[in-house]
This record gives sequence, structure tokens and C-alpha cells, in this order.
Amino acid sequence: MTIALEGLGMLFSVEILVSIVLGLLLGIVVGAIPGLTPATGLVLCTPLTYNMGTLPAIILLLGIYCGGTYGGSITAILIRTPGTPAAACTVLDGYPMAEKGQARKALDAALIASVIGGLFSALVLLMLAPQLAKLTIKFSPVEYFMIAVFGLSVIVSVSGDSLIKGFLATGLGLFISSVGTDAQSATIRYTFGIVRLRTGIQIAVILVGLFGLSELLIKGESRQSDTKHDKFTVGGKNTGATWKDILKYPRTLLTSSLIGAGVGALPGTGAALSAFLAYNSAKKRSSHPETFGKGELEGIVAAEAANNGVTGATLIPTLTLGIPGDGCTAILLGALTLHGLVPGPQLFQTQGKMIYAMMFSLIIINAVMFLQGKFLLRFFAKVSDIPYPILGGLVAFFCFVGSYAASNSYLDIYICIIFGVVGYLFHKWDFPAISLMLGLVLGDLFEQNLRRSIIMAKGNYTIFFTRPISLVFFLLTVFSIGRSLHKSYKANKAIFNN
Repeated sequence: MTIALEGLGMLFSVEILVSIVLGLLLGIVVGAIPGLTPATGLVLCTPLTYNMGTLPAIILLLGIYCGGTYGGSITAILIRTPGTPAAACTVLDGYPMAEKGQARKALDAALIASVIGGLFSALVLLMLAPQLAKLTIKFSPVEYFMIAVFGLSVIVSVSGDSLIKGFLATGLGLFISSVGTDAQSATIRYTFGIVRLRTGIQIAVILVGLFGLSELLIKGESRQSDTKHDKFTVGGKNTGATWKDILKYPRTLLTSSLIGAGVGALPGTGAALSAFLAYNSAKKRSSHPETFGKGELEGIVAAEAANNGVTGATLIPTLTLGIPGDGCTAILLGALTLHGLVPGPQLFQTQGKMIYAMMFSLIIINAVMFLQGKFLLRFFAKVSDIPYPILGGLVAFFCFVGSYAASNSYLDIYICIIFGVVGYLFHKWDFPAISLMLGLVLGDLFEQNLRRSIIMAKGNYTIFFTRPISLVFFLLTVFSIGRSLHKSYKANKAIFNN
């Protein structure tokens, strides 16, 4: 307890406060630019910390991480272009709310839910890090594969009216995720001789094309290029969502935050998966699931509480085991080492005060993120006042710049354009683009852990049902799919009888 209090005391300085504010600002801006992810912001800003003190440097990077994870929701809501893969689910209800003139309400909901999820995750890290690390280390490829299968069960909820189209779109996403060099055999797959594709296709590039450019094509075809977005009033008491509005969903907030923390504690999973799982859970428990995807506030709350619920939990395996929880914490792991901190079981003993200061800082970061976000929202909301021809040009510009910045390759711009056309065709033929994203997000986790599991079991497929944790996820998958299909059957039967 003494060490924890001493760590907390290290945070009360002007330098630390400046690091928090600057890190959050950089993170929110990077997260809001289509194609740029929190990982991009961390990579770009890590060199800036070389001459900083250890604690201010790490806190600056943590601010970028948390701010970037939240920032992706801004463009997801305003222009149907998720700034990060973690915000892909936020598009489903955020953009329809913006079209109805409720953009400020959607933005407020995303901010408040993000703060709640982030605070929950920070508390989990602070109180349960060593215990959760012992649990996650028991996960083998078998458990990770069943988690991926459980994640794919979300297809039933996000596929709209046609489950077949949802499966086809997810299958396409799984196929695209296999492009590049196979991690198991080093075989080069589906690259057509293009060297750049050997490292695979960046999810961020696909995301920008699938949602951002496709929206421009859809708007252009409908001859709306001379119109403006729906306007909404920035000021006033009733224009946005309040804490009271969001706290009306306590079960969704708690469940989504738990899902985010649970997924975040597992190395190699990530915020996008947690958002999909939480959204699926909220939709299934809702008394009006038909409103999800059409501008349902609870959908935004679920997705944003979950993806920000990952931020603190991903540090659990990073700090205690030296295993990065996702791409962002892999960069943070390098930054920690750069500043003389070697993550692992001995870190809490050798650098206890520093580590507790980092964990307490996440609580302060999320609190400041609310204040900073509320201040910035009035400026983000002005996007609705920009004439669409200008806004469309800006969106296209940021889409191309963000795609190029993903790996400094012009090929990514062409890939972005290709998936812009794919997104347009999906809209025309009523295929769910979100299902394709689900396949992309889970592709590597699904394939690599399936193959590792089979090798580990020497071809005995019963291993997936004989290990307790794996069996639990299998039963959850069966229950999830069965419940969704049963609800769908009852709804269709009621419509038919009427």
C-alpha cells in the first residue's frame, strides 16, 4: 500500500499534467484521421520521448493510446469512416444517428462510454494485474482458436436480413486476411508477385476504403453532392447525451467493460474483437434488437465501452509477463525497455513505485479525456456545417493520406480505392460490410491458432472439446448462435402471422 501511495504521489507535477493533456490531444487527432491508428501515433511520437524523463514519457504514450482508441469514434459517427478498426462497430449506430441530426448526442455517448470503459479497465489493471496474468498464461492456441470461433458467432447479429450474405462477406474477410506470408510455413500466398503484399494487407487501409470511399461513391450516385450533412445545434441543454442518458444502460456498460477488460488481458486479441462481442451481447439482451444498426444509442455505448475497456487490460500481460497485449502495447513495450524498464515478473519488485504511478495515471488520463473531449466536441460537431462537396474532397484526401501513411506505399492507395468499390457494391447488393470486417479482424487469430492447435494435438480434433476453457467457449458459441436464430425465427413468424 505504501508503494502504491508513493507511486500516486509521483503524478502531482506540472510536467505529468502536460504529458497527459498533450498525449490525449495527439491521440484523439491521430485516431480521428482515417487510416491512422493509435499504433501509428505511438510510433511517430516515441522518438520525441528520448530526452524526456521515464514517467512523463510513458504517460505521454499512454495518453496517445487512450486518446487514439476513443478518437476513432469521431469520424465513425460524423462521416461513416472509422478512424481505427476498433471503431468499426460504432459506425453501425453512430452514423445513422448523425443522419437523423443527432450527431452531438452520438458523440457525447461515445465519449462518456469510452471514459467509463477506460476507467473500468484502469481499475482492473490496478487491482487484478498479477492474478489475471496467471490466468491468461494458461491459454494455449486451443483456447485462442475457440475465442475466435466465439467471435465469429457475431455474424448472426450483424448480418442484417440475409445470414447467407453475412457468411459470404465474412468468408471474404477471412480469405483477405490470409494474403501474404504464412507465419507457419513461410509460404507466400495470393500476392500475384507483388512484393509489398508479402506482409499482408493493412486492416486500416481496407477499413478506410470499405466505409470512407464507398460512402462518397454512394452519395455521389444519389446526386447529393450539392447538399449538406444534417445539421444539429452545438449549444443548448438538450442537444447532446448526458451521463444520466448513458447510465440508463448499466448492464450494457458493465458487460461491455468486462468484455473489453477480458479480451484486452488476452495477448493478441484487441479492441476490435471486444467491440464486436459487446455489441452482439447488447443486441441479444435488448428488448428491441431491431433498432440496432438504425441509430440505437445503446449500440454506441456497448461498442465504445468495450473497445476502451481494452486499454488498461492490455497492459496486464505486457507489464507482468513481458507479452504485448496488442500492437499498441508492443510499441509501449519497446518504449518501456528504451527507458530502462524491463517488463516481466520482477518489474513490480524492482520498479514498484513507477509501475503504480503508470497504473494510477490511466485513471487520471481517462478523467482528463472526458474534459478534453467535451471541449473538442464543439469543434468536431462543426463538420456538419461544411458543404458536402468540400467535405467529400477532404474525406477523400484524408482517406488517401491515411492509406499511404499505413506503410508508406502507393499500393495501399490503390487497395483503398478497390475496397471503396467493394463497399459500394456491398451497399448496392445489400451485403453487410461489417461482416467482412469481422472476418478480417479474426482471420489471423482463427487460422494460426487452428493450425497450432492441430499440431499440438497431433491431428486429434477432440482437443477443442476436452480442455475446460475451450469447451466453455464452444458452448458459449452454440448458445450465442442458437439464441440469435431463435429470436430471428420468432420475429419472422410474428411478421408472417400478421
